Amino acid sequence: MRLAAALTGDLRRMMAEEIKAAEGAVTAGVREAADGLKAELRGQITGAGLGERLARTWRGEVYPKGQASIAAAGFIWSKAPGIARVYEDGAVIRSTRGLFLAIPTEAAGRYGDGGAKITPGGWERRTGQRLRFVYRRGAPSLLVAENLRARRGKRGGFARASAAALRTGRGLVTVPIFVLVPQVTFKKRLDVAGAAARWQARLPELVLRHWRAASREDG
Repeated sequence: MRLAAALTGDLRRMMAEEIKAAEGAVTAGVREAADGLKAELRGQITGAGLGERLARTWRGEVYPKGQASIAAAGFIWSKAPGIARVYEDGAVIRSTRGLFLAIPTEAAGRYGDGGAKITPGGWERRTGQRLRFVYRRGAPSLLVAENLRARRGKRGGFARASAAALRTGRGLVTVPIFVLVPQVTFKKRLDVAGAAARWQARLPELVLRHWRAASREDG
């Protein structure tokens, strides 16, 4: 009876150690796959020329947080899912309020009222100036601002002309603020589903590698 009890205790300890090793291996494998998928998706965005800022919207987490589990799961998401979906699927965007989409030029600035996306109306409210429509045959039409002057120095850009400049007309320019187009076509530039499938397929290999590494350390 004592021998049987001792063997049972040893068996329990061995099983507990194996379960602990499995929990660590699964969690480490899931974390590596999640990190790898996140890095690949970020790389897809920068490789497509869409910028570091959009790339950093991809985030990842492994659950349960802060502990190893044989049922660990990784979750990868984008903080800009709408933009990611457009470049994943491709899309044609048309105006829902009029004939044209107004695409801001660099001279428009980045933001409108309260940090919102810049619009022609928001630009006019911000600057107190009216935009003028310019039709161009065979080319996109424009919304332009008149009587601006170029800023000097590193800041660059354009500013409203002073009263003296308006009187003399010296140094005044007309600047395109928005380009008007009937639609914008976004080509497919990302493969989110393909990247997810590749890392999911690698998961068993990653778990096994971490399990073997833990066994060598214990040995």
